[in-house]
Amino acid sequence: MHERQREAMLRDILAIATAGECVGQVNGLSVYEVGGEWFGTPTRISATSRLGDGQVVDIQRETHMGGPVHAKGVLILSSFLASRFSRVRAHAIFASLVFEQTYGLVEGDSASLGELLALLSSIADVPIRQALAVTGSVDQFGAVQAIGGVNEKIEGFYELCAARGLDGTQGVVVPASNVGHLMLGEEVVAAVGAGRFAVHAVRHVDEALALMAGMPAGDPLRPDPATVNGRIARRLHDYAQLRQGMRRGTRRPGGTIIVRRSGDGGGG
Repeated sequence: MHERQREAMLRDILAIATAGECVGQVNGLSVYEVGGEWFGTPTRISATSRLGDGQVVDIQRETHMGGPVHAKGVLILSSFLASRFSRVRAHAIFASLVFEQTYGLVEGDSASLGELLALLSSIADVPIRQALAVTGSVDQFGAVQAIGGVNEKIEGFYELCAARGLDGTQGVVVPASNVGHLMLGEEVVAAVGAGRFAVHAVRHVDEALALMAGMPAGDPLRPDPATVNGRIARRLHDYAQLRQGMRRGTRRPGGTIIVRRSGDGGGG
């Protein structure tokens, strides 16, 4: 199964990019067990966002293809997003998350960091580096937490990158709390030592965000377009203004919207 999956990726039947950039798309890392053997493989995670009423939809859960621990991870990242950017009023977005090209049950919260990065990328309209893959869970404060199978996950992405040709830009992002668990194969260790592959350890989502977006994470309280969090703050503010304007309007038969401002007689 491991070899068949890697061949499918190399033939672009399973779409996993290891170069370039993309908005709302992240390479997550998963572990599979077959016949008592464990192996890691990258999984494409995507997110979309638009003006809405504050929902973050977990498509895996909606289609009964996500387990309770995975659902918990998505709820936690939703809480992080709301508490960071929308403490005063509910954020006005509708977002969705999905594991692309997966056809079995998705369980565990080790992809919640990747899902959060894909979501933040989508809201900010900032592309994410596809040469990097990420694993880790997050808490409601954005701290990155340890996960299982870290060695298999790293080696799974390394094998794909090596088969396509290492160019020094590829690597993985893992929780700093997993560094003590690393026992990688000699080939991976040699590639890291030679600078042809990298293992980045992070403690907070902002570290991962800056690394994978290639721009500062920034202050979420300042709408600075030069930072990812600043772009998110500005986008959510704009959405909130649009939604507030929509709520002030009333709809005529035929679809015409009349906005009633202070002092208007309500006619038209």
